[in-house]
Amino acid sequence: MGRRILITGGSRGIGAAISRRFAELGDHVAVNYAVRRDAAEALVAELPGEGHVAVAGDLRDPAAVQTMVDQAAGALGGIDVLVNNAGVFFAHHVTEVSYEEWQQAWADTLGTNLIGAANATYCAVRHMPTDGSARIVNVGSRGAFRGEPKAPAYGASKAALAAFGQSMAKELGSLGIGVATVAPGFVETEMAAGYLDGPEGAARKAESPFNRVATPEEVAEAVVYLASPGAQWASGSILDLNGASYLRM
Repeated sequence: MGRRILITGGSRGIGAAISRRFAELGDHVAVNYAVRRDAAEALVAELPGEGHVAVAGDLRDPAAVQTMVDQAAGALGGIDVLVNNAGVFFAHHVTEVSYEEWQQAWADTLGTNLIGAANATYCAVRHMPTDGSARIVNVGSRGAFRGEPKAPAYGASKAALAAFGQSMAKELGSLGIGVATVAPGFVETEMAAGYLDGPEGAARKAESPFNRVATPEEVAEAVVYLASPGAQWASGSILDLNGASYLRM
């Protein structure tokens, strides 16, 4: 019997790769989206297996998050795995943007990347089994550790997400729920294609000794591992996934 998986921001890029991988394993997937309904429904239609569903919900809206999680749990019959994947990135150089732009970037970024993930976690836990099989996996970033000077809200949100994941690992372990975070570097998604093909793309790839960036499928494999039955003892961990482009102790 397949597990019941909720993936926030699951309709494209890394989220779509994660959705496909769980479905390939025979799991039932709820693909969350904020505005891209067509993309989410198209993905659900092409996923192998059955019992998949698209669920709408802007993570910046607490009420929408609760409704979305409840709808996913209702459609799937519960939630075994929550993947907090949804994320936004806004460039907002502190010396170049207006004060209004600065505030908006922080509000939108934290609202999605951190508070939205926290609210999704709160709501999902109430639909999870407590037999040791449930998992929460947060999709973070190497930017949490190396800094993001051109997008400080993004770096701060991902650092906070990592800390939040460790707090939840301590809190939810007694319920048998494992919580871990994967921290990718740059990933070759459709959104990044133009950048990687441009003049800065070669330098970005050269940050890794493998002279490339990650594929969404590589991130998906890491998420699937951290969500697996055998990964309970990885609870509280942060898995760096950046091809040695950024190393830390």
